[in-house]
Amino acid sequence: MNIDDIIYVLCLLSCVGAGKYVRKIQDESQRKLISTLFGLVVVFIVSGWHIFHCIISALLGALAVVYVHPSKTNLITFIIMFAYLAFFRLVHVFGFSNPPGPTNMIQMVLTLKVSGVAFEKASSWKKLKQREKEQSGMKAAGEEIVEISDYDVELQSIDVFEIFQYSFNYIGVLTGPYYRFRTYRDYFETPFKYYAPCIENTIENLKFAAIYSVLYATADYMWPLSYALSSEFEQRSFLYRFWYIWPTFFIFRMRIYTGLCLSECVCTMAGFGAYPEESDATNGEGPRKQYLHLKRDASKRSYNFNTIVNVHVKEVESCYTLREGMKHWNICVQYWLAVNIYKQFPSKKYRTAATLLCSSFWHGFRPGHYFCLMGAACYVTVEDIWQKLVRKEATGLKRLIIDYMFWFGKSCIGYNYLGTAFVLVSFTNIWKFYSSIYHIGYVWWLMMLVLGLMLTKQKVAINEKKK
Repeated sequence: MNIDDIIYVLCLLSCVGAGKYVRKIQDESQRKLISTLFGLVVVFIVSGWHIFHCIISALLGALAVVYVHPSKTNLITFIIMFAYLAFFRLVHVFGFSNPPGPTNMIQMVLTLKVSGVAFEKASSWKKLKQREKEQSGMKAAGEEIVEISDYDVELQSIDVFEIFQYSFNYIGVLTGPYYRFRTYRDYFETPFKYYAPCIENTIENLKFAAIYSVLYATADYMWPLSYALSSEFEQRSFLYRFWYIWPTFFIFRMRIYTGLCLSECVCTMAGFGAYPEESDATNGEGPRKQYLHLKRDASKRSYNFNTIVNVHVKEVESCYTLREGMKHWNICVQYWLAVNIYKQFPSKKYRTAATLLCSSFWHGFRPGHYFCLMGAACYVTVEDIWQKLVRKEATGLKRLIIDYMFWFGKSCIGYNYLGTAFVLVSFTNIWKFYSSIYHIGYVWWLMMLVLGLMLTKQKVAINEKKK
């Protein structure tokens, strides 16, 4: 670990420790102000004077949310935040020094949070307009009745300072998870945090963070990434070179799992994102059922932290397909992409490609991100073809064998082969490593695609003859 990583981890741990004391502050306005000031201090410790990138972008985005017409605020704010993210990553072109690595993560989270508020406000405004049509008798036949909440109305009068406080709340400011403005507001306006099992959940997450960090350090010591790019590595056998993709992406996953567990600890210790079981809270979104009436007897409820859970490690590792694995990885960010990009993109035909491109852009401009994320889309295409061909109707022992074949393919190509490109970052490194194993992942993908299409065509022809 370099010095930036050490400072980053120490700041995360300090945020975890602060939660116990922040939760005890009775005055909600004071709690909100302290949370914001502490968040700014943490960002400054990590970023130095590069904190001004974060402040400027958050203020620009907040101004767009507040002063641009609600029908366009989501598009304008999205452009502003993602354009600034691009500028942030290219500051060296304009003669500025590059910000530290951890600041990039802070800027990424800010981009989602501020533009997320704009999308929430625009969506609420549309619902309010639709309600006005209903009340004036202009509702078209077959249209569903729109449900309006107080939150939808309140969003229309949100101000810049509220968005700024939301953006720099110390909970999640370093590495997420992404959470809606509604979740942030609920934390200060509901008593759920006082009755949730905060310490128990935090201890549980800390245990897993310790396990993942030990696995990360051990694997990184035994199979360093630098060795994969050395001349000595090229002299090893093909099987060893190909096998090396397994520890390489394992190291990356353990590092990410450690960070995500610690970021969840920041939330759980403060009681942030705690909702009663009856509210049916889900990752990123929060409650899907009415929940404010549960405040009356909050002490009698059972609570969970589903809203801020960002990864299901067991499911990621044990699921059989890449499509399923992607649903359990970085869940809160995927929620943001699904709600704000996938569902709102005007062309259904290209919405998947647009979502993946947005995700790649958000992760960075490095070739490895595009090799990995766009490659995942290609892998899932082949996976879906073979799912219909051999897995969908299989049962018993045959299904079990096919499941494990799918799991191996997902782990070997979907995770490790494509994930190694994400870790290697540059095109030169990726090409060098992939060439050393003869681009076997792409060769396998092409062969399975062609064979799958041929067998699908043959299967269709046979079914038509039976008819």
